[in-house]
This record gives sequence, structure tokens and C-alpha cells, in this order.
Amino acid sequence: MLAHCNVAYEMTFEDKHPKPNSFKKFLLKTFVKNAVVGPKPYKKNSRTAPEFIITESKNFEEEKNRLLSYLDKTQKLGETYFNNKESHSFGKLSSKEWNMMFSKHLDHHLTQFGV
Repeated sequence: MLAHCNVAYEMTFEDKHPKPNSFKKFLLKTFVKNAVVGPKPYKKNSRTAPEFIITESKNFEEEKNRLLSYLDKTQKLGETYFNNKESHSFGKLSSKEWNMMFSKHLDHHLTQFGV
């Protein structure tokens, strides 16, 4: 789960995942964006993008430390950095949309595991 949560930050801060082509990006912006950056919580057992599916074993401490590092970096960069920043899949987002996307995804999985 921690490795899965790290993917959102990898897409934001690293060039690790291929960007969607223009057609896929259009589909994501049209049909997925509002569910991801809007205020409604994710539905239980909702589908996830293939990039977020973790199939290999991961080291818990390493993934936890990576997530904490990403959270620290996000906080230090602050609201201004994210306002109108281009996202990997949805085009430019407001700082509020970035905040909603990050916090909602993490809250969804922490709740899922009773944390």
C-alpha cells in the first residue's frame, strides 16, 4: 500500500512513469479527473490505474521512508508551487486540486488499513 501511495508522488516529482498520450489524457481529464481531485471520497474497491498496481515485493521501511520524504517535500514546496502546476494525467491543477488529490488518496488507503 505504501508503494502504491508513492506512485502519485513519483508522477509529480520524478520522470519515472510514461506520460499518457494525448487521447488517453483527454479521457482521463474528461472521465476521471473530477473523481480524483473532487471532494467526494473514493468508493471502496474502486478501480485503479495500471501504474498504481504494485506486483513485486517491497521493503516496508523503505517505502514508508519514501512516502514520508515525499510528504515533507510537498509540504516544504507549499501551495504556491502547486498552483497551476501540470499534473501527469490531468493537465494543470489548482493548489486546492493538488491538495485534494494527495490527501484523499492517502486518507483512502490509511482508512482502508485502519490507520
